Amino acid sequence: MKIAAVRVLHVDRYLYALVETDAGITGLGESGTWGYLEASGAVIDRWREYLVGQDPLRIEHHWQYLYRSMHFRGAAVMGALSAVDIALWDIAGKHFGVPVHQLLGGRCRDRARVYYHVFGETRDELVRACIAAKERGFTAVGHLSPFYDEPRERPYAPASHAAKMADAIETVAHCRAAVGNEVDLCIEIHRRLTPAEAVVFAGAIQGYHPMFYEDPVTPDNLDEMVEVARRVNIPIATGERLHTIWEFQALLQRGAVQYARVDVCMVGGITHARKIAALAEAFHVQVVPHNPLSPVSTAACVQLAASIPNFAIQELPTGEDESPKRDIVTQPLTVRSGSLLVPDGPGIGIELAPGAERIPPRPRPFVTRLHEDGSVVDD
Repeated sequence: MKIAAVRVLHVDRYLYALVETDAGITGLGESGTWGYLEASGAVIDRWREYLVGQDPLRIEHHWQYLYRSMHFRGAAVMGALSAVDIALWDIAGKHFGVPVHQLLGGRCRDRARVYYHVFGETRDELVRACIAAKERGFTAVGHLSPFYDEPRERPYAPASHAAKMADAIETVAHCRAAVGNEVDLCIEIHRRLTPAEAVVFAGAIQGYHPMFYEDPVTPDNLDEMVEVARRVNIPIATGERLHTIWEFQALLQRGAVQYARVDVCMVGGITHARKIAALAEAFHVQVVPHNPLSPVSTAACVQLAASIPNFAIQELPTGEDESPKRDIVTQPLTVRSGSLLVPDGPGIGIELAPGAERIPPRPRPFVTRLHEDGSVVDD
């Protein structure tokens, strides 16, 4: 069996690699490069000259060849490598007639518990979203930002430090009161706080028992995250912006993370995500796969979640059962009682719908949030 063609498909806000073989098997993978999908697609196009004619089952060799070629890396390259790698695993599973998790050692679990995204520009909206998620059977909510999900076009206009902290603390309190202890709160900060603010806020909300405290500060300085982790009593979740096992090693070695947010579509696909999970296992750190993308990403994440012993919970973005996401794939994975059922079909267990290629690209708008004084803020 040889690779006969490699295609790039930009559908809605998602970028896919389709790897076709001369045996009639096509593999599907997704890039997590988010706002720079065109760059990731160009990398896949460049790699076509190497991939066509190769044995698709030599997955590790191809990973090393593509990663170590040309010397320079980054998000566009790693997103492209992730898409190709997932597609090759999809081919391998279909070739052997088994799900990918079977090739990774078999299932550790039959279901992957998920946390459901909640959004709100006000406290009331967030509380209502938490209640709605509980009513739908979810036992955890995430993307829960107590500093709210305001549009990036709206200037950031915080009140005083005291008012800013008091409002956010009260929001967490209301969310906890609304759902009781039956639902875990996964607090998402989106890197908005300074280290000093992160310590103050964590100390104030720890009594509401968040499952984790995600990205309180930017990932640019690992020692900054170390300092926050050392001074707070809530588990830190981070890693979604990291690309390699070596970056995760630096976090783990420093004790800066308790929940590793591995993005299968950004760290080099299933091949590298599996290695990062094994490294995290050595530190007794659990894995929470990052997943803000399409049902294809969800399917790849679940293969990882099923096959590793240190899986904690899976991010499930909104809209998987709604258009346009629903129209991209033939059949989304099944959610039952707050968990994704691990699929038994060959490969990653999901296929693009026949009409997916006709869904036009919808690039994310290029806009960065500004402070009311005109300066740039993290959001």
